[in-house]
Amino acid sequence: MPSTAKPHDFIGIGLGPFNLGLACLTAPIDELDGLFIESKPHFEWHAGMFLDGAHLQTPFMSDLVTLADPTSPFSFLSYLKDKDRLYSFYIRENFYPLRAEYNDYCRWAADRLDNVLYSTSVTEVTYDERTALYEVHTDKGETHRARRLVLGTGTPPHLPESCANLDGDFLHNSSYMRHKAELQRKKSITLIGSGQSAAEIYYDLLAEIDTYGYQLNWVTRSPRFFPLEYTKLTLEMTSPEYVDYFHALPEETRYRLESQQKNLFKGIDGELINAIFDLLYQKKITMPGAVPTTLLTNTALGSTAYDTTTGTYTLGLRQEEQERDFTLTTEGLVLATGYKYVTPEFLAPVRDRLVFDGHGRLDAARNYSVDTTGRGIFLQNGTTHNHSLTSPDLGMAAYRNAYVIGELLGREYYKVEKSIAFQQFAVPEGTAA
Repeated sequence: MPSTAKPHDFIGIGLGPFNLGLACLTAPIDELDGLFIESKPHFEWHAGMFLDGAHLQTPFMSDLVTLADPTSPFSFLSYLKDKDRLYSFYIRENFYPLRAEYNDYCRWAADRLDNVLYSTSVTEVTYDERTALYEVHTDKGETHRARRLVLGTGTPPHLPESCANLDGDFLHNSSYMRHKAELQRKKSITLIGSGQSAAEIYYDLLAEIDTYGYQLNWVTRSPRFFPLEYTKLTLEMTSPEYVDYFHALPEETRYRLESQQKNLFKGIDGELINAIFDLLYQKKITMPGAVPTTLLTNTALGSTAYDTTTGTYTLGLRQEEQERDFTLTTEGLVLATGYKYVTPEFLAPVRDRLVFDGHGRLDAARNYSVDTTGRGIFLQNGTTHNHSLTSPDLGMAAYRNAYVIGELLGREYYKVEKSIAFQQFAVPEGTAA
């Protein structure tokens, strides 16, 4: 049913942390009328990975608003005060919120907004040339109109090509906690992946390996279990200057760097790597015989097959340095294979208004727009190929939202820091030969 209501200044599609931050930062701006549409019944962020003790890899200041507006009532510290937990957090002396705590904080913030439509899926986006408005159609039969769109649908779980048509009850790490009990009843479990999520799941399963008696395998294509590089000069790469530098590089150079920089934001917390070793050492002392676990690096997953009779998977693996193929049989299979941005199907009617790069991915401009006008559709996340490792970084979300708000208003509302790094990433001006 077409809407006769006044068009919104913008509509945010999806309510993950990035668009939620935008909602919080635009809440006090009377000049902006925004609507947010979310398919879930309430805010939820990686609920399948709320393992005991799991925490963010960024400090609490990387909340929804603080790095754009430290005075915002939507800050993490405001949340702690409201929950009577501010002093406890202070005494804890740990800057890294628990993952479940961060989700609860985001839900607390979302509950204070009155411009979110939950349990509503966008089915199609069209553009009315006559009115110069985007029309967002939903599964409720409603149409909402806006001058601008901000895409915040997130990055869905990614499965390797070898698992595309795989049968059985294998799972992606995003649903681990929901299936953990069932998984632990299996005689063997194999985990594929090399990042923080894989490490957290391995530690969690290893902790109870003597209770359940399963064989536990951890397979990664990486040559080693890379720690997240968190040194301060490296962290300066999550800065406006580095975005400027990276975005101006040739497309092929950016794609090469995107591949090389994965361990800068997909590595494992160093303390967790050490904790895994310590737990392995402990199990070696307390368990009779060898600990039933195998860790394989340099090992790529090439094929998968599921036997319905035995309920087992046969994994075709290759040790890449030795260039030798082998197989591994397992009852349980967990794919901690990350997330990958996919252009939403509901954008198909306006595809001719979108800008794509030579690799077929949305080509976000420096101002995060992905449409031909450079000011109509903005993209949250999904831009590691042109905005570098800052794209999924929680700490850069408030900066990006402040930038986008400036584009929506036509002027700066929140001060956008443009120069924070001590180092210089490009050739200094006036020195090139």
